[in-house]
Amino acid sequence: MWREIKVLLVDDDPKRRHDLKVILDFVGESTTDCDGASFEGIVDAHESGCFTCVVLGEVKSPEAAIEKLVQWDTTLPIVLMDNLDIASKADDQFKAVIAVIETPPSYTKMMDTLHRAQVYKDHLSSDPVRSQRREAQLFRSLVGTSRSIIKVRELMAQVADKDVNVLITGESGTGKEVVARNLHYNSHRRHKPFVPVNCGAIPQELLESELFGHEKGAFTGAITSRAGRFELAEGGTIFLDEIGDMPLHMQVKLLRVLQERTYERVGGSKTLNADVRVIAATHQNLENHITEGKFREDLFYRINVFPIEMPPLRERTEDIPLLLNELVARIENEKRGSIRFNSAAIMGLCRHEWPGNVRELANLVERLVITHPYGVVGVADLPKRFRHVDDIDEDQCMPEETADMNVPGYVSMDTPALLPVNGIDLKEYLATLESNLIKQALDDCNGVVARAAEKLKIRRTTLVEKMRKYDLNRV
Repeated sequence: MWREIKVLLVDDDPKRRHDLKVILDFVGESTTDCDGASFEGIVDAHESGCFTCVVLGEVKSPEAAIEKLVQWDTTLPIVLMDNLDIASKADDQFKAVIAVIETPPSYTKMMDTLHRAQVYKDHLSSDPVRSQRREAQLFRSLVGTSRSIIKVRELMAQVADKDVNVLITGESGTGKEVVARNLHYNSHRRHKPFVPVNCGAIPQELLESELFGHEKGAFTGAITSRAGRFELAEGGTIFLDEIGDMPLHMQVKLLRVLQERTYERVGGSKTLNADVRVIAATHQNLENHITEGKFREDLFYRINVFPIEMPPLRERTEDIPLLLNELVARIENEKRGSIRFNSAAIMGLCRHEWPGNVRELANLVERLVITHPYGVVGVADLPKRFRHVDDIDEDQCMPEETADMNVPGYVSMDTPALLPVNGIDLKEYLATLESNLIKQALDDCNGVVARAAEKLKIRRTTLVEKMRKYDLNRV
């Protein structure tokens, strides 16, 4: 079950504090705000553990404030505003700093930060079973309820905070970079850079310089010294996408970096340390490449410490309606329009093979938002290659068929209601129906009242009143 996130907002800037409190209230979170002079009084007046997280802005002594908060509640995560530059310090009390947000924050960044804070606090709680269950829900951008995607999230939860090399395999467009970014932003390296490199997009003769950098005069055109991607990722994570396309001579150099954790710039003699976590990805079968002599076996075992395989979209078609909802919600949040799909169109998309996987689905939604702004997309509105349901079937699609396919979020307004022979208590029936729909909307939106209200097309204040009416309190 989702629970209310209670935020303590501390900032000496009254306008910024007010604006951020308005945002937090809008997304449905309980917020207590104060300035730096009075926050100790608020802390002393509350029991340890009552706040989910602290958002700390400009105060007289931020280091002393953090020390006070950590002493008061050792499980309390702290989020810094962008004007504070103390997150990188190595003192023990700064380990509680889990994120830095820009002000004013974007909706997505704010929600992800609050969710991470809740997971962090649960992780340090005394209930290990509950902590593990919440940890598996950490990776919100991997949308889906299919068994395969749940397995991926569980694997990610196991390895996110472990400093080992990860190999992500799967077809193009399945979300391998999404996994890599999630692993980085939920590790202890999250405050350091995440540096992606597409090994197949860089010419072979430039790849060594791109990865390790070069000194001035190392080759024709090297008019200045330049840091490589490993140097830029120092302390953080480097993501080697399409590592199967890396030439053999570079595989040898990469193997040495993984073994020795050192490297030199091209044309240089100074040895540099590589405090970098390596996450690699490929859509190719590296074991076949080893047999064919295209990939080094010793390098394969070095990068394949913890494998994660991304399932193709055609093997988890039950996630397509959820993905559609998520993609449309992102477009709406970015104020770029909106769109809806009827049941026949959703069924047609569920029957598509999706060779481009989630990327192909995202591109289709983007296209339809442009061609059918704020419209309801039917089978006839889909491009021809996506029409796997005949036009004549569209009017014959019954709600039972939709339910059989486990398509959430679709309600047919034309479904006839059947009156029982003995009559019905209409008031009780409508109240139960309304209560159930509100519960579904809140569950779909992870308990965010503002998003649930948008889903139900009612005002947020109206939804709050209805939640009180039906005793749908947060737990």
